[in-house]
Amino acid sequence: MSGSWWDVLDWRRQVAGLYHAVRAEDDPRAAHRLWVSGRERLLRTHPASPVPAPERAGYRGPTVAAYDEDFRFVVPVELSLPPERREVRTGTDGVVPLERVGRVELPGLGGLDVWWVAMYGGGIFLPVRDATSGRQTYGGGRYVLDTVKGADLGGGPERLVIDLNFAYPPSCAYDEAWACPLPGPGNTLSGAVAVGELMPPGTQQPA
Repeated sequence: MSGSWWDVLDWRRQVAGLYHAVRAEDDPRAAHRLWVSGRERLLRTHPASPVPAPERAGYRGPTVAAYDEDFRFVVPVELSLPPERREVRTGTDGVVPLERVGRVELPGLGGLDVWWVAMYGGGIFLPVRDATSGRQTYGGGRYVLDTVKGADLGGGPERLVIDLNFAYPPSCAYDEAWACPLPGPGNTLSGAVAVGELMPPGTQQPA
């Protein structure tokens, strides 16, 4: 983990503030521009950035695809599903228990499970793997929502905002010292999601 615990606290505060500004913006394209510029600044300059410290001076920022409104969805969450639980071992957070709390259908793409991080703090977690994974994007998949760490696009069970233009790779894409929960079968799409943050420079693909 880069930086001190206080740096990590500040990182999370700034991420939460960035997503607050995103949710307050009525125009999704403008919100996306805010997100791209804010995330670039944090990755390049923040002491808790997952970009390894020796590489930050030459880091040019993430490569992000142009905004495509066809990948923005506001959909209901199907809540009447049988319970399912995953326990994911990570290098920094120990074992992270995930409980499936619903599923969303994205027209033209398929369905994704919605998870609750069942530990102190809690939060909605929605990762995705798709046909670009391991090619144009990180092979382990990307995150769209991770509300315990501030990545929250808004909405609720009747109208959850899932905008795949905001998909980003987990910290382990930048530094193998991190171990991150990755998408399972219920969060894998057969089609391509060629939006959001693309392959980080120098990415080490997961085995």
